[in-house]
Amino acid sequence: MLLLRRGSSLLLALRMLSSSSSSSLIFSNPKLHQLPSSSPKPFCTLPLNSPLRSSCAPFHPQTMTLSKRFSADPIPTSPSSPFRPHSPDSTGPDSLVVVSFYKFADFPDHADLRKPLKQLCQDLFVSGGIILAPEGINGSICGTRESVERVLSFIQSDDRLNGLRRIESPVSAEQEAIHHGHSSSSPLAAGEDAPFRWDHVRVKLKKEIVTLGMPDVSPIEKVGKYVSPKDWNALISDPDTVVIDVRNNYETRIGMFKGAVDPCTTAFREFPSWVGDQFQPDDADVEQAKVREGSDESINKDAESPKQKMPKRVAMYCTGGIRCEKASSFMLSKGFDEVYHLKGGILKYLEEIPKTESLWEGECFVFDKRVAVEHGLVQGNFKLCYGCKQPVSDADMEAPEWEYGVSCPYCYSTKSEEEKERARARQRQFEAWGVIGGPDKGRRPAAKADSIKTDQTNDSASG
Repeated sequence: MLLLRRGSSLLLALRMLSSSSSSSLIFSNPKLHQLPSSSPKPFCTLPLNSPLRSSCAPFHPQTMTLSKRFSADPIPTSPSSPFRPHSPDSTGPDSLVVVSFYKFADFPDHADLRKPLKQLCQDLFVSGGIILAPEGINGSICGTRESVERVLSFIQSDDRLNGLRRIESPVSAEQEAIHHGHSSSSPLAAGEDAPFRWDHVRVKLKKEIVTLGMPDVSPIEKVGKYVSPKDWNALISDPDTVVIDVRNNYETRIGMFKGAVDPCTTAFREFPSWVGDQFQPDDADVEQAKVREGSDESINKDAESPKQKMPKRVAMYCTGGIRCEKASSFMLSKGFDEVYHLKGGILKYLEEIPKTESLWEGECFVFDKRVAVEHGLVQGNFKLCYGCKQPVSDADMEAPEWEYGVSCPYCYSTKSEEEKERARARQRQFEAWGVIGGPDKGRRPAAKADSIKTDQTNDSASG
């Protein structure tokens, strides 16, 4: 049950409430969280986005049981509703929190976890995105601290997934508003392998929890050496260390560690090819080196040895650490001797290292509504182009190629006029109805519904 979908009915509710008294402020201003009290009323079965729910009583907890291999003790569903007040500055059990987590594990029966995990998240009003694969789990979820901890505890009840690597981030008032359905701004996602939306949970099955395109590369079997944030500066300041950013070009464009190498990839699956091109020259490269150096036998001998181009030490980093784990396993399999990676990724570094001591320059792109974060994991200054899901600055939005919901300077030239017009149509739908696809999105046409109902009646009558 997706409790947070917004559609035309919600738009109607907003219009009706805008003309009423103080209750309308809850929807028009997400910073106001005090709901009007009322006497108990009959339990309501109306949709959560119905303007008539004000005549109903609050939702009461019920009990559900998870079955099969991934079973849990009976748990009460959350007494919260999408419109329950929360304070983003609160540290109590009702405050919201975002937790990113992952774990590489031998997990061949991963598909069995999908249904009970999704049901649990829905019952606890936990939103976000989770990926399950034979190599483990990867996800980012948002909810009350108590609800998120219950979801993580359930995941870790399987011994193979115990010990999740996790990073916690604060939640802003805007993010809280989106989570609770108080905002009409677009909840579209950003980035590959992370279809993150604040208003519902998605649990997807994939071949890899992070797509390198090489499922046989396993951090379970071999992985680089973890380096804590407090030791990272010394490592990357060593002149014998080559620092590699394993993220994509739309991420590196807005922030990197000082002196890091940018592979300029558009997807993580391009990283192995970049390593091959950069550090392991093919026969043509060797022959060209021989021609350039003439008869110098010692230089020719060095040119024939790919190891000569391999750095003594490699230090890699990514957003949260998951890509580095897989990249380090790949690098080790290719003969690199000393491979290190930042434990907890950039996010852990920005959380723990003061700005005055930091070697990080810029902002860190994240795969959720925040778009980017700075030191202390506070929300950054970049926005998102919904045409290409890339970060854009205020200056980018002043460019002639910028059109909200359609294009930006980074994707304008790659889109055909037909693609741009489709994007404009989607944007018009969202502006008019609050949902892409129009007011009947996901609904069966009335004529067809009546026909089906008639057929069902005839079937039941005929026995």
